[in-house]
Amino acid sequence: MIRMNIKRKDSTVKMRRNRSGKVEYLTFPLLEETGIVRHLFSTRMGGVSEGIFSSMNLSYTRGDDKEAVDENYRRIAQTLGCEVTDIVCSDQTHTTNIRVVKAEDKGKGILFPKDYTDIDGMITNVEGIVLATFYADCVPLFFVDTKRRAVGLSHSGWRGTAGRMGARTIEAMGREYGTRPEDVVAAIGPSICRDCYEVSKDVADIFLREFDKPGQDKAILDEKGGGKYQLDLWEANRIVLLEAGVPMEHIQVTDICTCCNPFFLFSHRASQGKRGNLGAFLGLLPVN
Repeated sequence: MIRMNIKRKDSTVKMRRNRSGKVEYLTFPLLEETGIVRHLFSTRMGGVSEGIFSSMNLSYTRGDDKEAVDENYRRIAQTLGCEVTDIVCSDQTHTTNIRVVKAEDKGKGILFPKDYTDIDGMITNVEGIVLATFYADCVPLFFVDTKRRAVGLSHSGWRGTAGRMGARTIEAMGREYGTRPEDVVAAIGPSICRDCYEVSKDVADIFLREFDKPGQDKAILDEKGGGKYQLDLWEANRIVLLEAGVPMEHIQVTDICTCCNPFFLFSHRASQGKRGNLGAFLGLLPVN
């Protein structure tokens, strides 16, 4: 198999590119260094889906063949070293709602119907569960509480970012598990970059109201004229995590844009909606 070149946003390689059999996936060194979690962010490589879903599509709702998606999940589970029954899926609708995931939720969204709706974030302290959220330009947020052994995984598009989904997730972990922000290791995953993400003035105004401290406007927005702006969701989410109390050295930000790499990663904007879904996966390793 010829290894596809990918575009990175700077010269510092942050995300690690991996292969297991035919499956290519991305990981964060900072999360790996905790030693207590398994995680990955999927790519388009190594699945069995065809056409616009080629090949590692993880969505059952975009028109792909169910048997193909089932096989894709089996391959992801094998790569993670877990069973498909260990995975619990979100039900994303661009909210800041967060679900506490327990052992009885295992397999929901793949093997069993979800008995919840409007869930963009999930947290758990149950070893062996693997949380799963889904993407094609929006921002994945990973959280690991290294002291109390808990994890969170959240989907943060522009609405979620403006709603400070990262802070909401850390607050939920604090309520449920006693998580303190200073003990959190966090990662901001592959998604659309500032150069690719043009938004209208109404969206920009929402961010200008929410991120109103000196210099934050320039940090996250470039005005292009004609009522258009370039929005930096990576930096906006980094600001959210810093203001929530996560130490700067505990945050790793992706260097890979979905829209810059449409043959390697699904991008809604690059494909004009003709695409599958990528997945972010995160779970606590069982203690031996």
